[in-house]
Amino acid sequence: MKRRLNLPQWSGASTGLTRPDLDLTLPTWRARAVRYLLIYVALVVALISVRASTSGVRPALREAQQQEQTLITQRDNLALQLQALETPQRIGEWARANGMQLFAVAPKSTADLTGLPDVPLPTPAPRRVEVKTQWK
Repeated sequence: MKRRLNLPQWSGASTGLTRPDLDLTLPTWRARAVRYLLIYVALVVALISVRASTSGVRPALREAQQQEQTLITQRDNLALQLQALETPQRIGEWARANGMQLFAVAPKSTADLTGLPDVPLPTPAPRRVEVKTQWK
């Protein structure tokens, strides 16, 4: 059995004042209400399931932000400690504690610099080039 779809019929085609003939019966409105109710229920179920599945995201995000803040604070403290350890005064103290002296106060001795002895350059062996020409 083939079911026919009832679409609104238009009346007064040439008058310019056209209105569709709407089906305002109770079963039609009831069917529409049930359809819209089912759509809204499906949307509510979808939204609640998404919210329930992502409920652990916000606490994990807050924990990650706190951990990031802790690491940033630790990095800043280490940078300050490194700057304090790299001062010229601390480096000088470390050098003196390890037996080093400043170049300006270290004992110096002078000596004449002699050049390298003149060594004769080896003469390269003569190279012979032999060419054979063969005609075909």
